[in-house]
This record gives sequence, C-alpha cells and structure tokens, in this order.
Amino acid sequence: MNLAHNKLYIAALGGLNEIGKNMYLIQYNQDIIVIDCGSKFPDETLPGIDLIIPDVTYLLENQEKVRALVVTHGHEDHIGGIPYLLKQINIPVYASRLTRGLIELKLKEHGLLRKAEIHTVDSKSSIKLGAIEVSFFATSHSIPDCLGIFFQTPGGNVVHTGDFKFDMSPVNGPYPDLHRMAEIGKQGVHVLLSESTNAERPGFTPSERVVGDHILDAFIRAKQKVFISTFASNVSRVQQIVNAAFETGRKLALLGRSMINVVSVASELGYLDVPDGLLIEAMDSDQFPPDEVVVLCTGSQGETMAALSRLAASKHPHVKIAPGDTVIIAAGAIPGNERNLAHVIDNLYVLGARVIYGSSGAAGMHVSGHGSQEELKLMLTLMKPDYLIPVHGEFRMLYQHRQLAESVGIERDHVFIVNNGDMIQYKDGVASPGPKIASGNSLVDGLLMGDVGNIVLRDRRQLSSDGMLVIVATLSKTEKHMVTSPEIISRGFVFVKDSEEFMKEIHELVQNKMNELTESGANQWNVIKRKLKDEIGHYIYAQTKRRPMILPIIIEV
Repeated sequence: MNLAHNKLYIAALGGLNEIGKNMYLIQYNQDIIVIDCGSKFPDETLPGIDLIIPDVTYLLENQEKVRALVVTHGHEDHIGGIPYLLKQINIPVYASRLTRGLIELKLKEHGLLRKAEIHTVDSKSSIKLGAIEVSFFATSHSIPDCLGIFFQTPGGNVVHTGDFKFDMSPVNGPYPDLHRMAEIGKQGVHVLLSESTNAERPGFTPSERVVGDHILDAFIRAKQKVFISTFASNVSRVQQIVNAAFETGRKLALLGRSMINVVSVASELGYLDVPDGLLIEAMDSDQFPPDEVVVLCTGSQGETMAALSRLAASKHPHVKIAPGDTVIIAAGAIPGNERNLAHVIDNLYVLGARVIYGSSGAAGMHVSGHGSQEELKLMLTLMKPDYLIPVHGEFRMLYQHRQLAESVGIERDHVFIVNNGDMIQYKDGVASPGPKIASGNSLVDGLLMGDVGNIVLRDRRQLSSDGMLVIVATLSKTEKHMVTSPEIISRGFVFVKDSEEFMKEIHELVQNKMNELTESGANQWNVIKRKLKDEIGHYIYAQTKRRPMILPIIIEV
C-alpha cells in the first residue's frame, strides 16, 4: 500500500471494540512505530485456541519501515503478543524497567531473549526513531512503571495515554505527572489516543490504597487459612497482600507459575518489598497453624487450569481448602469470564469456605486500574487535543468517551470512532478517515501460530457440538467388494451401549450403500466416501436433528 508523502497516519491493529490485545501504530513517511502488542484469552467459540494476538500482516509487509515497538506497561493485554511478533520481525523494544523484566521473562520462555534488542526508558527519556521523536510521561495504573507516550513528528504530534487513572495516593508510585501532561498539552496535541475502559462509570476511580485496608481487615478477622487470588501482574495489589500478611503474622505461600514468576521479577527489580522469611513453599503450608498462613494464587478469572479453580475442585496436589477457611477474590471479572468465576465461587461455598469477592460495599476487594469519567475528562482537559481517537474499549465505551469529549468542548466530528484496521490520516491541521489496512485475530494453538483458520475452527465446533462418527469399510483390492462387515465408531455422538438399535440401523445402511456403490462399478474412493457421507448424514439428521462429523475410511486388502 502506497501512503501519501508527508502525511501522519494512525491506526489500531487491536484494542478497538474489544478489551485486550492492544496494538497501535504511528506512521510518518518511511517510519512506523508500534505501540504495545498484547494478547487476550479465547471464549467458547474458539475451541482449542490458547491465545488471541493481533494480525501483524501490515507490519510484515512494511517491516523495513518499522523502527521499534514501544510499550506502555506490563499487563498481558499489552505485552502478551510480543514473543509472537518478534518471531516474525525482530525489532527493537523500548519499555520501562518492570515492563522490560516481564517482557524478558516471556522471551526467555520462547527462547528469544538472546536475539531480542530491548532498551529501558522512563518518564524522562527521549528517543529519536527515524523522523519521530518519542518521549514519555508517568501515569498511575494497577501496575508500577506505566508510561504515556508523546510522539512528535514533522506531520503533527500524537499522544497515547496508555492505561491510566489519576490515583493521587498510589501504593508504590509513581504519582501521575500532571505537570508533564499539561506541558505536553501546551506544546500542542494534534491527535490523542486515550483509553476508554471506564467511560461508562461516573466520578473518579477509588485509590488502590482503599483495597489494602479491606485486605488487612479481612486477614485480621480470618480464623483459619486465608486464600487470596488476584492478577499476578497487579504488583500494587500483591504488595498490599504481602504487607497484610506481615502485619498479621502470617506466612505467605505462592501458587501458580505466573504469580511465582512476577513476584520474583518484581522483587528482584525493587518494585515489590517482601520481608525476609515471609515466603514459604506451598507444600510446607500444612506445617504451620492455619491462622498463620496466607496462600496467594492465580485464577481470579475462573480459568480452568489456574490454581484457584484447582483448589475449588479439591484437585491441587499440595494445598486444600478446609471448611472455615477464608477465600478472597481480589479482582474484577473481565467481561466474558463471569460464568467461569461464578462456577468457582459456587465450588468454594460447597467446600465450606467463607468467600469474599466483588468491589462494592465496605469489604470491597477490588478497584479498577482505569480512570472513570471525570478522569477521562481531566486527561482531555490537560492534553487539549485537536482530535480524539478513543481506544482500549468496546464500542459502547468508545461512544461514551466521545460524549465526554463533547462535554469538555471537543467538536463531535473531531472524535473518530473507528475499527481495528481503519487508518486516520492527519495533515495541515485536518484529520480524516484514511485507507484500511489488514487487521484481525491471529490464533495461537499450543506452540503454533496462525495455522488454525476458519475451516479448522468450523470442524472443531462441529466436533464439540455433535461429535464424530467413523465408518471403516474393508474392500477386496481385486474383486472390489466388501470383505468384512463395516465397523462404526462413535466419539461424542451417541453412547453405543445405550443406542444399540440406532447404531444397528446405521450399520445396515452403511452396508447396503457400500454394496450398492461397489455393484454399480464405483471405484474412485473419493466418490464412494462422499456419497456414503451424504447418505449417512441425511439419515442421522432426519432421525436426531444432529450433524456429527462423518469420517469414512476405506481399506483395501
């Protein structure tokens, strides 16, 4: 695609009309800078898929122009796709210290760390990438070391806020740098990309420090073991759990690989202060009185294989939840995860646990890391942008953000509600819709990426819905007639022992159809398979209104 010379282009490859897999790009002439490369987890419509990452076709087609990947912070929806991007295009990465540590952890798991070029930046850094000058400003969120990014190009200035809220009493800092934001606003912001997650929530988002008081109170009241689950990357929340455990004289055990890894990295880099002797191995927790133990685990979203789900199902090999134990879920459910989390909570109640969850009321165990309406308006007021592109949100959030922008004086037609892949072009003070570029989802299945397409997903959905029927027919190689009776194998379709009469009917139909086809002289196996599949498929649907995958196998002997 040939873009006009001396025009500034802005686009999202992820992060619009969705929560997760954030990825944006700024392009001026021969220079492209990528902002974040996140991932998100699949829903039930994507069986067998482990991870969803952005489609980077446009970057691969223009890789000689891609100068760097600049990362706002270390949450999965902003860094989870980085290993898969660097496998395809090895570009420099710029990130803050903690974010860099979390990225390096991922790259090490993928065997990419030695080849990667990673640079550390902070809120005072300024770097030149081609014709684009990049500087930063400190924001507050639910993880330390978050950065907003200021791009100064010959074609105009762009700001990406990253995820933010204006928390003026953060647990482990830094404070949001309002002076720097106002200074950038005075320099002139032509286009602002601002997150929209909480655009529907009025007022201000409470400080993270409020949750710490509630956690400490719950620890004091607990009579037995305490189990608490939160996002591993919410380092501020983890610090408050560490503090509460120390203040109440409890030892702390960690469950879940991501929790252990994040605590290790954050402690090593100085973002997490864990007193000596506080941590114990999970398998040793039974050696202490129940009222002297806290178990910090992953699984706050009800993920099937995470530690909390295994504990709730009494399937963890080292730790068990006993009646009277306190279980705290210190995280909000991401949209789409409510059902899984509710199932885990039900199982915890069955075990006799005292369960504390949710963000409302005096015992609220979670506050959002994203700014609410008044904070979004404050960001708009500080930056004073000519144009706004709401990002990081579903469509209802983006539209609500536009209304907030109008309330602080930004004209309606200066706010662009766009889809992933829609470019906005800016030149001579005017922004307008530009060309569309390739975008969408790239699916990760195991160690493989991009090899699962619509046809494979269709087959998986069919298998998960109606099961499979395998038909094995053995034919004589010389005489072209059936040597033995056909074998019918059902997997996920019907239980054979409970459906003997029905399976007998299918068996007879297969035998009759095979005899008919061989007697008519049909000798092309693909023709026989197709006709057998159609005949059996129509019969099964007429009898059951189900469409199992039918797999005919013909063996010559």
